[in-house]
Amino acid sequence: MRESTERRPQRVAILGATGSIGQQALDVIDRYPDRFEVFGLLSGRRACGRTARYVLRAGDPDCERRVLEMVTDPDCDLVLVAIPGARVLAPTLAALGAGKRLAIATKEVLVMAGDLVMAAAAGPDTLRPVDSEHSAIWQCLWGESPDSVSRLLLTASGGPFWGRPELDLSTVTPAQALNHPRWSMGPKITIDSATLMNKGLELIEARYLFGVPQERIEVMIHPQSVIHSLVEFVDGSTKAQLGHPDMRLPIALGLAYPERLPGAVPPTRFHEEGSLELHQLDEVRFPSVRMCREAVARGAPYPAVLNAANEEAVAAFLDGGLGFADIVAVVASALGAFSGGGTSLEEILEADGLARAHVRARIGKVKA
Repeated sequence: MRESTERRPQRVAILGATGSIGQQALDVIDRYPDRFEVFGLLSGRRACGRTARYVLRAGDPDCERRVLEMVTDPDCDLVLVAIPGARVLAPTLAALGAGKRLAIATKEVLVMAGDLVMAAAAGPDTLRPVDSEHSAIWQCLWGESPDSVSRLLLTASGGPFWGRPELDLSTVTPAQALNHPRWSMGPKITIDSATLMNKGLELIEARYLFGVPQERIEVMIHPQSVIHSLVEFVDGSTKAQLGHPDMRLPIALGLAYPERLPGAVPPTRFHEEGSLELHQLDEVRFPSVRMCREAVARGAPYPAVLNAANEEAVAAFLDGGLGFADIVAVVASALGAFSGGGTSLEEILEADGLARAHVRARIGKVKA
């Protein structure tokens, strides 16, 4: 009798092997060798120090072609997308086109091209969210009818400045903005957390992943980061997914779905957590979420414009070329200047380039 493919370990390709998500994914894979094996790795400039069928580094000759070859290889079962930014869109679409299952930790993929990505997904378990908030919503929706969903409630830690209303945000330095109170993340996403842009991007991502209109997706501030998100139903009940902040749980779920891996993370001792708070988001002080709502309401390619402008503005802030309070203003400027349209990949990528050019020119004016 031919051995079932379900009995062999899943072969996993990781895009972003040396980042935080990639390293934690490797830890999960190593702990369950009967379930998973590393098939391919794409790292940044730093070598990942692992062996696999594909071991690629960004910037190496022919890397882009080799990445596409890796994610479409017939022997690859699942691709973990964990590289921030727009550059991972092409490999994502290629993997989906080849019928691969995807665990997605890169919100920009759905922000830029949500309609294209969802259309390319082959089935209900093809896309598996790894962001803790989206994984929480995903878990709360298991077994539920889409018609029963009233609202999605995304939680946010608030970043380093939500609890400091006396602070003049125009004086914030990169060092202050990178000092996140709860999470250890890369610099770009840490700045997005400080501006709350990450929650706006997650709102757009949730709108596509779960098919819920943006006006029925809310953001709540939850400083303890124990409630990872909630779903409200039409009968007035609410489900929440809770747990100690540990990204290995959503990673494990993304890899093993529909199963849960025993001992993936230690259980939460809720009596040690103390009180759990939920607060409304102040959209006047942190207007990023409102801006993201407006972009997704206008449709493609405006979310791609927003995403590209934000990437450029955050990079400029980290380099000292832009003030913290100017990040959102520059993104708003890019959205206001764009007058194009189109939903194809080519038009989305063109909008991305135009937004980046606008922000670079704008930054020159701001610096002057």
